[in-house]
Amino acid sequence: MSRSTWTFKLLTVLMLAGVTAAHAADTDPRLAAVQAKISEMFEAIEPKDVSNSPVDGWYTVQKGSIVAYVSEDGRYLLQGDLIDLDLNVNLSELSRNDSRRELVGALEDRQAILFSPGEVKHSVTVFTDIDCGYCRKLHAQIDGYLERGIEVRYVLYPRNGPASRAWSTSEDVWCSRDRGKALTAAKLDREFQTSKCDASMISTHYMLGQDIGLSGTPAIVFEDGTLVAGYLPPAALASRLENSNTN
Repeated sequence: MSRSTWTFKLLTVLMLAGVTAAHAADTDPRLAAVQAKISEMFEAIEPKDVSNSPVDGWYTVQKGSIVAYVSEDGRYLLQGDLIDLDLNVNLSELSRNDSRRELVGALEDRQAILFSPGEVKHSVTVFTDIDCGYCRKLHAQIDGYLERGIEVRYVLYPRNGPASRAWSTSEDVWCSRDRGKALTAAKLDREFQTSKCDASMISTHYMLGQDIGLSGTPAIVFEDGTLVAGYLPPAALASRLENSNTN
């Protein structure tokens, strides 16, 4: 999907919603009441996370890429995709894409492990687990992605959390002088040189994956926020990226 098309669809959603959440909270006491109730019931939800939805009588609850809907009386909570059949647009996915685009866009290249071709046609952020089989399969074909002009920004996401072996190995990779070579070696179960360093970036990567709502690895996020859950070979990924830019 091209950025202009994506922006047009997002603007359509905002038009359907009517007004922005901040303005609506000032003029709609029902929204303010629901914001107060939901934020009180759910510790992770702030009032600003509840806003107008495209459907009368319902409000949107969004935290990161997690999207739900609450009735205007604050009694019913609905989780699932909201689809505009006239426009053939998944409104919930547009909201998720917007969130993922902002979350991943805030991560600088120096905060990832970068594999970049001479000429970059596309850039993707890949959440990877050192021990994940399909993550290893993807990395084994890294040259194929680069040959197609696909830049890969790796984010280390040990699925089993801080107590796992993959977490400690990820910290060792991050503390290596050459993180790219260390990542390759780790995925091949080979030894590599490392040292002591501030490895808190692994926690940052992990929390980013949590905010995006990952259910597994590998997870590929396009620049427009589109999420591909799972492995795609180089040719298939290149095709998806080209189609994303033309839709």
